[in-house]
Amino acid sequence: MTLPLRIGVMQLTMEPLEEILAHARALDQRGFDAIWLAEAYPWWRKHQMEARSSTVLSALIARETERLTIGWGIISPFTRHPIQVAMDARVTQELAPERFCVGFGASRIFMKEIGADEVKPLNPVRDAVRIVRGVLDGGEFSYQGKAFTAVVPALSDGTQSPRGTVPIYVAGTGPRMQRYAGEEADGLLTPSITTPGFARYARENLRAGAEAAGRDADHLDLGCTIVASIDEDRDAGREGAREIAGMYLANKVQNIQASADVLLDQAGLSQEEIRPIADAMESGGRLAAAAAVTDEILDKTRPIAGTPNDCIAAIEEYRDAGCSHIMLELWGPRRDQQIQLFADRVLPHFRR
Repeated sequence: MTLPLRIGVMQLTMEPLEEILAHARALDQRGFDAIWLAEAYPWWRKHQMEARSSTVLSALIARETERLTIGWGIISPFTRHPIQVAMDARVTQELAPERFCVGFGASRIFMKEIGADEVKPLNPVRDAVRIVRGVLDGGEFSYQGKAFTAVVPALSDGTQSPRGTVPIYVAGTGPRMQRYAGEEADGLLTPSITTPGFARYARENLRAGAEAAGRDADHLDLGCTIVASIDEDRDAGREGAREIAGMYLANKVQNIQASADVLLDQAGLSQEEIRPIADAMESGGRLAAAAAVTDEILDKTRPIAGTPNDCIAAIEEYRDAGCSHIMLELWGPRRDQQIQLFADRVLPHFRR
């Protein structure tokens, strides 16, 4: 790979606004590369965590930071027409030029919410990528897709607006969407519970898609969403990872189901093995789900968790597996101290 390793955080947008902004400022000041905004779906509300819009939050974070890359990781074409996405993107692009990325993914949760479970997600995602690029470029644009159409006039020379598009990533769990990312996107984003094995699987599909389209796969970014938590004490560092792993393993049972099979296969997990975690989440919430995550299951998720040295070793393993952009799903108590500990003890190892 020719891309340098970047390390950022995947921020869940189900948290209070001031907490999210405080985390963004801390990441910006302490040398992290990026903050990706995982849109909080209505499913979270069932567990008393409110959904917030990533597109709105990105503009607020842009005003609060100076160097941090801001990414939508991800938004779904099933919730916004691509022209609306381009309009929202232009706001953050204008506030944070050269440090903003769009991430598109089908989102099985939203597909389920709107009764589109059986829809093949590739066409909506592909149309969305092409339309957002075309609208942001600023020229006259007309597109007729299988899922979306768009017709917009060109911007005149005197129009006060940025010109040009932004990096657009595609999120994919299965091989077809991952190959599509290689064909047209600037990078691929993987889902939570990514393991080194899944990172290798994703990099192979990304490369196959790029080579089929005559593109240089070595310049395509692979962003891996990885369960994470850190502490000077190993057991304490793993506890935060246990909670976020529990929430997302429950999600694989309750919302994602068969679409997650390849992800679970790479982790050596099965739907039957993690069903007790989903049942605990349903009856007792995320802390009950965390308690149902055994050490064996947690180890299979391959978190970046434990002591600073544990985290360094895990990041090196993900880098060796082809991940060029670490997206830490940082969780657990005292996250401000966790951000500081990552900045002081982990990031310097990768900045040499």
